[in-house]
Amino acid sequence: MRVKETLNLGKTKFKMRGNLPVKEAERQDVWTENKVYEHRQKLNEGKPTFILHDGPPYANGDIHMGHALNKITKDFIVRYKSMNGFRAPYVPGWDTHGLPIEQKLQQAGYDRKKMSTNEFRELCREYALKQVDRQRTEFKRLGVSGEWDNPYLTLKPEFEAAQIRVFGAFAKRKLIYRGKKPVYWSWSSESALAEAEVEYHDVTSPSAFYGEKVIDGKGVLDDDTYMVVWTTTPWTIPASEGITIDAGFDYAVVQHSGDDHKYVLAAELVDENAERFGWEDVKVVKTVKGADLDRVLCEHPFDADRKIVTMLGDFVTLDAGTGLVHTAPGYGEDDYRIGMKYDLPVFAPVNNQGYLTEEAGPDFAGVFYDDANKIALDKLKAAGLLLNYMPYEHSYPFDWRTKKPIIFRATPQWFASVGDMRDEILHAIDDVQFFPEWGQKRLHNMIRDRGDWVISRQRVWGVPLPIFYAEDGTAIMETETINHVADLVGQYGSNVWFERDAKDLLPDGYTNEHSPHGEFTKENDIMDVWFDSGSSHQGVLAERDYLTYPADLYLEGSDQYRGWFNSSLITSVAVSGQAPYKQVLSQGFTLDNKGRKMSKSLGNTIAPEEVIKQMGAEIVRLWVASVDASSDVRVSMESFKQVADGYKKFRNTMRFMLANTTDFDPETNRVAFDDLATVDQYMAVRLNDFVAEVKDHYDHYDFLDIYKLLLNFLTVDLSNFYLDIAKDIMYIDAEDSHSRRSMQTVFYDTLVTLTKLFTPMLPHTTEEIWPFLKESEEFVQLTDMPTVQTYANADDLNNGWGQFMDLRSAVLKALEEARDAKLIGKSLEAHLDLYVDDKTKAMLSSLDTNVRQMLMVSALDLHDLADAPADAEKFDGVAIKVSHADGEVCARCRMTKTDVGSDTAYPTLCARCADIVRTNYPESVATGLEE
Repeated sequence: MRVKETLNLGKTKFKMRGNLPVKEAERQDVWTENKVYEHRQKLNEGKPTFILHDGPPYANGDIHMGHALNKITKDFIVRYKSMNGFRAPYVPGWDTHGLPIEQKLQQAGYDRKKMSTNEFRELCREYALKQVDRQRTEFKRLGVSGEWDNPYLTLKPEFEAAQIRVFGAFAKRKLIYRGKKPVYWSWSSESALAEAEVEYHDVTSPSAFYGEKVIDGKGVLDDDTYMVVWTTTPWTIPASEGITIDAGFDYAVVQHSGDDHKYVLAAELVDENAERFGWEDVKVVKTVKGADLDRVLCEHPFDADRKIVTMLGDFVTLDAGTGLVHTAPGYGEDDYRIGMKYDLPVFAPVNNQGYLTEEAGPDFAGVFYDDANKIALDKLKAAGLLLNYMPYEHSYPFDWRTKKPIIFRATPQWFASVGDMRDEILHAIDDVQFFPEWGQKRLHNMIRDRGDWVISRQRVWGVPLPIFYAEDGTAIMETETINHVADLVGQYGSNVWFERDAKDLLPDGYTNEHSPHGEFTKENDIMDVWFDSGSSHQGVLAERDYLTYPADLYLEGSDQYRGWFNSSLITSVAVSGQAPYKQVLSQGFTLDNKGRKMSKSLGNTIAPEEVIKQMGAEIVRLWVASVDASSDVRVSMESFKQVADGYKKFRNTMRFMLANTTDFDPETNRVAFDDLATVDQYMAVRLNDFVAEVKDHYDHYDFLDIYKLLLNFLTVDLSNFYLDIAKDIMYIDAEDSHSRRSMQTVFYDTLVTLTKLFTPMLPHTTEEIWPFLKESEEFVQLTDMPTVQTYANADDLNNGWGQFMDLRSAVLKALEEARDAKLIGKSLEAHLDLYVDDKTKAMLSSLDTNVRQMLMVSALDLHDLADAPADAEKFDGVAIKVSHADGEVCARCRMTKTDVGSDTAYPTLCARCADIVRTNYPESVATGLEE
């Protein structure tokens, strides 16, 4: 089946029907019915491969404008590569595991704790697949071409099996370990989170300043001295094990009136804090270096039997506080690191839901952590230790799914060691090309600074950690056991892990010295979903034989430097020692017109579906090309309306050229380049230059530059010049005249070229145009990109006509001034006297063209510049005098001529038109009718 159009053969009455919202959907059905994507892949067999690997969107909810920006940009690239000499299959994917789906089911009334694990997992699976179908329909409606009937899903058994083997690669390199250290803990999700699952918001916390009594000053401090400690999390004081200071800072021991005790704080912060605490007559007893206070012991403010040790760390600043930081190794990464250095216990008395446990003390047991702030402050005040407290505004991490604040909490978790292969990962980044270039430094710095990756999650909807435990508690992560689990998962899906006992998941006859009785248990935690998507280079690229690993390109939002770009890089280096991508292209976020993040709660979202229903998917696609996606993009309905104007410009320009080539057969009417009129040669060269520039921008993913070039070419080169002067030839000269066929040749080539060149961006529109062209291929998507030609006289044409365009600009200005002065109306009423220098005269002669016709005036006389009258408009190298042309208006060409009626058979025509009509339409002589 081929799309057919009805064509009105009247030269200026060609019609392309709009109604994009309806016609686009119909056209997409035709593509599906005719398997256009599959035919494109077959045509590209044997060509060099270009693989854009799709970062999987999460299977939950309708797509938003950020999805549209992402998927359409990918479609630009894949379509272009497919038409430009590459085998470029596109396999879309979805991230289908994780907490949000569990939450959706819980919100629907399902209680995970009252169901079997596999019952709940099956509900999660069904929900995820429904969401995939929903989003797939929306992506396809955007005109995105790909392998929609065979996408990759992270819940598919073959993907899960590949992911488990990636875990095995880590285990084989001894990069997997279990440790109790602070992690991002979401009490609202009851699970650990990865760094990529955290977002930051400004919050206000109670900032507490309090004293801790010195009990062993190490000969530097007296026992009547108090260390002035600062914290923004008073609720963690029950877990306090130390005070961190900086070895290089100066610390002052001070006294103030009305108090016999001495206090220690950073010397630089004495005045600021004295005012804050209301101290008067402050006296500095002595100043000591931080290094001299190492291992000074203090009394815990809530427990006289516990000792607090003073430690030297590298994270203390003088921006705020006192220069002495409360330290709880169970509640923070910096605290943990220095605590390990000083052999402190890792104490975190808080449960999964964020409530403090009995270990925190009777006053705190069962209290929600945020409510515990007040209890801690009250206890400090009652003990006479609270010097001051005040609101403190700072950035704080939140669970990006639940939008609730998180806590840092030490719990036993499984980690993938990043530190042990950091140099290897950083080296891999050096081999990757980034767009924009700053992406390389950003990813490098993130890898350089990131800690080990907590990969365990206390949930059920995901891929299990393939870890067994022996009778003595030893963790078993052997290649044999992991590969056996991978084989089972590949056959039955990851549900098999939850359905079977440990012994039924191990290889037949498996033994281990740590289980003398042959009894084993299995890990209940699942893997971080970033491990899921981060393994896609193995689950998709290495799994499907028609794809390649590493991919040529990863393209996602800039947040994926700490997400998918990051996790994919780490897992790929662990597996093969190389990055999973050769190029990385990142995009900014879509914001509302005020620069705010779009959200349903603010009511500032614009759904792609909303724009499509009003204007069509082509407008969304062209909008994607029109924005600078390397940074954040503001979205408004007004922006789509502006793009719609650009789309109309493209459509109307194409319609004009189509209407004027309806009688042109490229097989019989084509004029060879050397025989074209020079203006037509010039436009052929301009078109060729345009092709070269656009293709270069496609190659570098510079779609905004393509959009700008298109509008400029349509407006400046075509509408404002070539198509304007064309009317005097296309409508006036004889149908089969050389001048008309010459111009039609360029029109037709321009049509074919623009249609092919912009199929990646506007496939619905270009496929609508294509049937009107006399080409053999059924669909423009099955053609190849235009190639850049070589014209021997290209430089001469560009130089000569470039100078003419400068002269033309001066003429247009002079005509406009004459119009304002009421000397003329339209330019065809004008008589031009041009006074030019020898250089300009030579240029005009070299063009071998009808200069009057190119300037669209009725009469033109050339003179020497030296003869220019005083009232002529002076420009560089030329003077111009505009007057009203003598004669009458020809009824056919609309020019003002003195020879109108000179042929008595055609009393209303000028001599030129009369001759054309007489010669080409002799029947009109007999009837007296005019063509």
